[in-house]
Amino acid sequence: MKYFPLLWAALWRKKARTIFTLLSITVAFLLFGMLQGVNAGFNQTVEKANVNRLVTTSSISLTESLPYGDMSQIEALPGVARVAHASWFGPYYQDPKNLVFSFPVEPDRYFAIYPELVLPKEQLEAFMQTRTGAVIGADLARQYGWKIGDRVPLHSTIWTKPDRTSDWTFDVVGIYQDPSDRAQENAFFFNYKYFDEGRSFGKGTVGWYIVQVKDPSQSAQVAAAVDKLFANSPDETKTETEKEFQQAFLKQIGDINMIVTYILFAVFFALLFATGSTMMQSVRERVPELAVLKTLGFSDTAMLTLVLCESLSLCLLAAALGLLAAWAIFPTLKDMLGVVELPMPVIAEGVAVAALLAFVTGIIPAWRAKRLDIVEALRG
Repeated sequence: MKYFPLLWAALWRKKARTIFTLLSITVAFLLFGMLQGVNAGFNQTVEKANVNRLVTTSSISLTESLPYGDMSQIEALPGVARVAHASWFGPYYQDPKNLVFSFPVEPDRYFAIYPELVLPKEQLEAFMQTRTGAVIGADLARQYGWKIGDRVPLHSTIWTKPDRTSDWTFDVVGIYQDPSDRAQENAFFFNYKYFDEGRSFGKGTVGWYIVQVKDPSQSAQVAAAVDKLFANSPDETKTETEKEFQQAFLKQIGDINMIVTYILFAVFFALLFATGSTMMQSVRERVPELAVLKTLGFSDTAMLTLVLCESLSLCLLAAALGLLAAWAIFPTLKDMLGVVELPMPVIAEGVAVAALLAFVTGIIPAWRAKRLDIVEALRG
C-alpha cells in the first residue's frame, strides 16, 4: 500500500487520457454485466425446471392450440400423476408497455401441479368459485398496487370477444407466493371457463398441457406415450421435459449464449488494443522517470510489478464502475427474465476478466520497464 500514491500519480499523469480509457473500459464492463446477466438469467430459469413435469405442445408450433379433450386421454396413460393446461393470453394493463404474463387455467388442476406456488386454501376456493376470478403473484400485486377485491381490466393483444372488443375484466380473489423463487411472483392466472366462454374463436382448445409424472426416471417413456397417442391425428403433439421445453423456447429467440459470446469477444478485442496502446504510451512517456526509480533502488521485479499494478488498478476500477452500473440497471429486466438482481457469478467473472485484461495489456509495457537500461534512458 505504500506505493499506492505512486501508482495513483502515474495513472493521472495525463488526466484526459485516463478518463477516456476509464470510460471505455467502464462501458465495456457495463455491457458485459448486462449481457452475461441476461444469459445467466435464462440459464437459471432452465436449471430451475422441475424434473417430474413434462410439457406437451403442438408438433407444428407453440402457437398452435390443442383440443381440450386431449387432457382426459393423457391423464389415463400409465405413469401420469395429473395433468393441467395453460394458454398464452398476451394482455397489457392500461399501456402496451405494461405487459402482464397472464394465463387462463383450471385452478384446482394448475395449483396442484405447481406446489411451489403457495396460495391460501380459502383463496383457492374463491378462485374456483368465481367465474371472473383471478390470482396474481405477490410481486405483480406490489407493482400495480392491486389487492384482493380489486377489479382489474386487461387488454388482450390476441383474444377478442364476440363483440370484437379485446378488453377483459377480472376480480382479484387471491395472491400467491413462491418462497423458492420470488422472481416468479409476477404471473396473472384466471379461470379458463370464463376465457373459453368469452372468446370469439378457438373455443375448446388450450395452448399446452403440463403433465406431472409419477416417477421422474420414466419421463422419457411417458413423453413418448403421449406423442404416440396422438400420432397421425390432426393434432400431433411434441412432449418434452420442462427443462427441454424452456431451452427450446429460448432457442426460438436465438442462441443467447452464442450471441453474447460473439458480442463480448468483439468488444474486448477492440478494448485490448485501446487499453494496451494506452499503457504502452504511458510507459514510453515516463521512461526517464522510471530510470530515476531504478536509480533510487527499485529492482527489475519491482518495476515490473509497479507497471502491472498500474494496469490492474485502472482495469479493476473501471470494471467495478461498469459492473456496479449493471447491477443497478439489471432489476429493470426482472419482468422479462424473472431474475431480481445481477447474479453474483457474473460479477465474479467480470472481476476475473478485468484482471486478465490488466495482465494482457500491461505485461508488455511492464516487461519493457523491467528491462530498462538506466544510462540509455537518462541519456534519451
